Amino acid sequence: GDFPRMAYYRGAVDKRHQYFGPFPSAWAVKESIQLMQKVFKLRTCEDSVFNNRSRPGRRHQIKRCSAPCVPMGQTPEYARDVESAERFLRGETDEVMASLQAQMMAYAEAQRYELAAEVRNQIQALSKVLQQQVIEESSATGRDRDVDILAVRVQGGKACVNLAMVRGGRHLGDRAFFPRHVDDATALQLDDEERLSAERQVLEAFMAQHYLASPVPGLIVVSEPVDAGLGEVLGAQAGSRVTVQAQPRGQRRIWLEMCVKGAELALARLLAEEGSQQARTRALVDALDLSVPEIDKFRVECFDISHTAGEATMASCVVFEGHQMQSSQYRRYNIEGVVGGDDYAAMRQVLTRRYSKLAEAAQLGTGRLPDLVLVDGGRGQVSMAREVFEELGLDLSLIAGVEKGEGRKVGLEELVFADGREKVYLGRDSAALMLIAQIRDEAHRFAITGMRARRAATRTGGSRLEEVPGVGPKKRSQLLQRFGGVRGVAGASVDELCSVKGISRELAEDIYRALH
Repeated sequence: GDFPRMAYYRGAVDKRHQYFGPFPSAWAVKESIQLMQKVFKLRTCEDSVFNNRSRPGRRHQIKRCSAPCVPMGQTPEYARDVESAERFLRGETDEVMASLQAQMMAYAEAQRYELAAEVRNQIQALSKVLQQQVIEESSATGRDRDVDILAVRVQGGKACVNLAMVRGGRHLGDRAFFPRHVDDATALQLDDEERLSAERQVLEAFMAQHYLASPVPGLIVVSEPVDAGLGEVLGAQAGSRVTVQAQPRGQRRIWLEMCVKGAELALARLLAEEGSQQARTRALVDALDLSVPEIDKFRVECFDISHTAGEATMASCVVFEGHQMQSSQYRRYNIEGVVGGDDYAAMRQVLTRRYSKLAEAAQLGTGRLPDLVLVDGGRGQVSMAREVFEELGLDLSLIAGVEKGEGRKVGLEELVFADGREKVYLGRDSAALMLIAQIRDEAHRFAITGMRARRAATRTGGSRLEEVPGVGPKKRSQLLQRFGGVRGVAGASVDELCSVKGISRELAEDIYRALH
């Protein structure tokens, strides 16, 4: 269209769009998108939302979008920003800076000072980022524009290969891989020489495997010398010369040291988490390739819709955070105005109610969106969630639906996503599946206990007790305990009710009247 959007994407490539990548991790992609929003203010909303907007969205208010959805934002500058963003992503940073500077001078000469000031802010924001990723100019020429850095560490029977990527001279961050089938040799107490040969084997196996599916850059810097033939094979595969370098100097050496440190940290973390609650959380984060900066704060919210025959529909939301279920944060929502049995409409209502508030708070930096939103029910419920998130301008990659596999057996569940990526089958013995199953079962249990409580209340008038002014949760629970439930309270005389601590004669008479 006239006003292209910027989005995070995984999946098959479609000719109509332009793709930049690959990035080493989901985290690196999100960082880049946030940067682009700050500097170039490109839209991230879905087309369906964009085409139907009548006023600028929330991102415009916090200066993260130039609002091309409304006439005031539909300026020729937008196309220029798109072009700058594309060049920046291709690594042509100097060119982008030069053209922005020329643009600023032109505005200043034409005395359009507010536009000149905006461009100046763009330049400042960009140069700040470039400083963080600063690379000596001399070294970022030619060979060092596209580099993969690989560091391997073996310890305690586990191996870690950390991959850092430099594209267009920019360091895009790193990502740790833990090859499963580490040779038995690594499980023994190794002396230094054996450990080095094990590390070399792990690295060679990883490279042979990894580059079958990923583009091969012209230069690969490695922490251990690998078989010389490997570079030739990769070169033949890439159709161009590939250098594999084990003892780099200068800037490359700094990159390698950072990468080795990353491998050591990731391995230490893995060993510390082994067999613990964290290991399950980590398995889930890895299985879904989520971007989670702090694993201890990883948060999942799971929704379930329940209704009893002919009675009200309810939605419940359970929360998993800090490696455990957080029952104090569970919530129930009474679904209003939805025809009984229409689970899709109920799901749409609860998600809208919950996330429109959260989206606002998150923009202001006071609230926090979950890292994963699970809906019980496959494609249909996921597309409802997708619509709600599109309307609110939230990240679609947060949504997953749990779909029953063949024959509805446990262990054959698969997760379907709202952002167009392939569904994920979680093996029946996977820690990630166990965790998802646990969260979903908890949502189910909470929904059912909620319905029971509600049915009981309607049948025995328990709800009427709450309606008595002056009876708060504390007095109510004292009464229920004393008389053994609502029926007992209803059967008690005014004198008996008075004998409960904190209940005056007046209040006792009110309670008696309410229940008879």
